[in-house]
Amino acid sequence: MPLAHGIGGVRDLPVPESLFFTTAAIVLVVSFVLLGALWRRPLLDRHREGRRLPGTLQLVLLSPVLRVVLGLVSVALLVITLATALFGTTLELLNFAPTFVYVIFWLGLPLLSVLLGDVWRVLSPWRAIADATVWAIERTGRTASPVLDSTWRYGRYPAALALFAFVALELAHPRPAYPRTLGVAIALYSYWALAGMAVFGRDAWTRGGEGFVVAFSLLSRIAPFALQDGAVVLRWPFVGLAGAERVPGTLVFVGVLLGSTSFDGFSRTTTWQNLLGDVRANVADRSQWVVDLATTFVSVVGLAIFVGVVVLTYLVAVSSARLLVHAPRSLAPEFVLPLVPIAFAYLVAHYFSLFVIQGQFIFTLVSDPFGRGRDIFGTVDFAPNLAIVSPETVWYVQAAALVVGHVAGLAVAHDRAVSLFESRHDALRSQYPMLALMVLYTVGGLWLLSQG
Repeated sequence: MPLAHGIGGVRDLPVPESLFFTTAAIVLVVSFVLLGALWRRPLLDRHREGRRLPGTLQLVLLSPVLRVVLGLVSVALLVITLATALFGTTLELLNFAPTFVYVIFWLGLPLLSVLLGDVWRVLSPWRAIADATVWAIERTGRTASPVLDSTWRYGRYPAALALFAFVALELAHPRPAYPRTLGVAIALYSYWALAGMAVFGRDAWTRGGEGFVVAFSLLSRIAPFALQDGAVVLRWPFVGLAGAERVPGTLVFVGVLLGSTSFDGFSRTTTWQNLLGDVRANVADRSQWVVDLATTFVSVVGLAIFVGVVVLTYLVAVSSARLLVHAPRSLAPEFVLPLVPIAFAYLVAHYFSLFVIQGQFIFTLVSDPFGRGRDIFGTVDFAPNLAIVSPETVWYVQAAALVVGHVAGLAVAHDRAVSLFESRHDALRSQYPMLALMVLYTVGGLWLLSQG
């Protein structure tokens, strides 16, 4: 299926699976040894302050005009996506909305965030609508204030719930790409985003309640570009991940990012498909909506279990590290940010082929977004290259993404350890459980990919 997620049917690997698993584990162990020997002082904190971009470029990038133009474009795309989902053809492959939401938006924005920084700050259509509403209210002489003018104390738990709802639609619903279902989901999420900003305020809600804002903001910490003191700066990659992250709910949020991609891989295994087959067989004499409800419920539970496993294994690792170094308090906030590059690596590994292949169809769909035989931009006859990457290339990219992502996570965690502990031996001992966790995540991720 063109809209299926992950690697599809790559089972004939170029070399035996065990060689990939062993090599990945060896790379992580060697990286750990080199980090311990060569990385003796914290480096990421020292490079937090980036170099400002030239003044002219600053004026362009921070221009209110550019922000307004990008906001108008993003709102127009939201309206078009919602309209095509609700009123366009019901054939998934001929409707603009499914490919735009699941491929261009959900896979393209993480890539842009990692490369260019927190671009979603100016690309979010919901923030643009809220900003325009506040501007219009203030032009009348009134003050635009949230309904609840109180201190935000919910952390990132609401954002984790919002992201979980999205990935549950994507991975647990029997027809996630069905345009009408997707249209209702877009409308509901728009209400969640806009109502949340109206009740709690734009900044408070986007920091802790809007799932995509939090996701892209965390991923943007990998980027070499950032906004500091009102200016765009160029800095070393990954320095945005230095330090602890004490915002409640961050671990759960990252767990949703990691757990969802892991569950996506497991959901294509024979074991899971047999389980769903048994569920369908048990309710086969009932109506179709009962069958769909049963399989969706089982899939949501499976997704929640995978998220829970990610959170639990991390807590076990940091608890073990605390025991090894006799730390006076929990180390959970200290090492949660190293999971961010791993989350991005999982996104690349699971959805690389989907983005490269299915993403080409957007050129056709922009000319006929409603699927009614139009050719607005003259691209409706564009022929995507479905053989643009070979199965072997896909597997190598996936394996490399997982290994590089976990090595980056190890490096960020090691930098935090040498910053946190005065004793070099304590810093190294605290990372033994993290190394075990990285090996587990890497080998587990490769195994899930190989079973697709």
